Amino acid sequence: MARLAHDAARTQNGGVASDGRVEAATLARLLGEWARSGTALPHALAGSIGELLTVGVLADRAVLPSQRALAAALGVSRGTVTEAYEILRANEQLLTRRGAGSELRRPRPLTGTSSPSDGRLASFTGHDSSAVDLSSGALPGLPLVHDAIARLDLGAELGTDGYHPAGLPRLRAAIAAQHTADGLPSEPAQILVTNGSQQAVWLLAHTIVDPGDEVVVEEPTYRGALEAFRSGGATLLAVPVRDDGLDLDLLDRHLTRHRPRLVYCQPAAHNPTGTTLSPLARRELADVLGGHGVLTVEDTSSADLVLDGLGTRTALAHLLPADRTLSVGTTSKLLWGGLRIGWLRGDPALIARLTEAKKAIDLGAAVIDQLLAADLLSHTARAREQRRVMLLDHLHRTEEILRRRRPGWTWPSPAGGTGLWIDTGEDTLAMAERARRHGVLLAAGPAFSAFNGFGHHLRLPFWPPAARLIEALDRLDRLG
Repeated sequence: MARLAHDAARTQNGGVASDGRVEAATLARLLGEWARSGTALPHALAGSIGELLTVGVLADRAVLPSQRALAAALGVSRGTVTEAYEILRANEQLLTRRGAGSELRRPRPLTGTSSPSDGRLASFTGHDSSAVDLSSGALPGLPLVHDAIARLDLGAELGTDGYHPAGLPRLRAAIAAQHTADGLPSEPAQILVTNGSQQAVWLLAHTIVDPGDEVVVEEPTYRGALEAFRSGGATLLAVPVRDDGLDLDLLDRHLTRHRPRLVYCQPAAHNPTGTTLSPLARRELADVLGGHGVLTVEDTSSADLVLDGLGTRTALAHLLPADRTLSVGTTSKLLWGGLRIGWLRGDPALIARLTEAKKAIDLGAAVIDQLLAADLLSHTARAREQRRVMLLDHLHRTEEILRRRRPGWTWPSPAGGTGLWIDTGEDTLAMAERARRHGVLLAAGPAFSAFNGFGHHLRLPFWPPAARLIEALDRLDRLG
């Protein structure tokens, strides 16, 4: 636990310590697919670091990791990193001082501004179609989506301007009705429609949270939330996720000592571990949160994907004061990632404030997507059952293949979600970098950590066809 606190303190600003040093794991994520075909590795590495500096993702005077640490994180020789650093020095983009490390230098000032990212969402930037992509847990669309498109009727909506900053009234009513059916009485005024759940979390991180505010997150947690809170300037306090849920003793201490701005959690189908809280554990978590009066953000994005046969869980918000809870939801996990409809559910006054903030970004989600979502929400029970049957079948097949092909890997059987949280027993950052250069895309554990932990873990989706997993394992085997 002391190590956790130490590492967390050193990575409060997107993997950059207070002395400006960039963690090797953070830089590895930021570099993404840096190894360019036909380009020698040192030149490709130097060019990619230089690009991060030029566009403002890496700050002027940021201190790069040691050559040894970066080589280990990227799965290359130390000589490759040494040569890359020499190229940067020759380009006057790097200054090495004895005792101070290798410090980046921007040759000329930037024009405009940029929005730094710590690279946790690098797997969503598009890939070579020949790559075997096992980096994302996003599901293909259900046939229900095709059916809804076929019966789409814009009707009277074409007679309006199409701008609905808080969301199409019909959709807000449908979302409220679904929450009510799931045990959380809701009204349309409590709903703000967003462009996916990622925008919902981003809104919270940039509206509710001020730079320097402390935010409690699970360890590990959804990588998009980490990126959103980091970009908003939050300081993260991590609470480990165990097999039975959050470490409530540590959570209670954090809430007592720090008074954080909010707590972000995923009680059902947790991403990436697949943990789903029992009713008792859910009540115990609510007791701790309610006892401190902290604003709680419950991300239910994957809650439709519970697999244990006990059905959809009643929202944590049902157990907490109405004005101290916000729920994040989405159609993307259950129905299709291409249907970019998410939402926030909360106190009407807070929803009104968030709506005003959202107007600065857009004037509403696409009307066609919203009409489709409103239609499809009436088929939620059917969609949940279809997903459960499909995911369980794929889960059992994927586990069989992994037990045969990777007997040294271990993982808890997930109670929900789309991925396995696998302890491989080896450095997965280096594994992912080697795999990338051979056409396999993996999501290494540090991307899901507030302090670049879980270096031996992978989040591996279990829904892809068996042939895709086998091909990926075959390619990894050829790496030696």
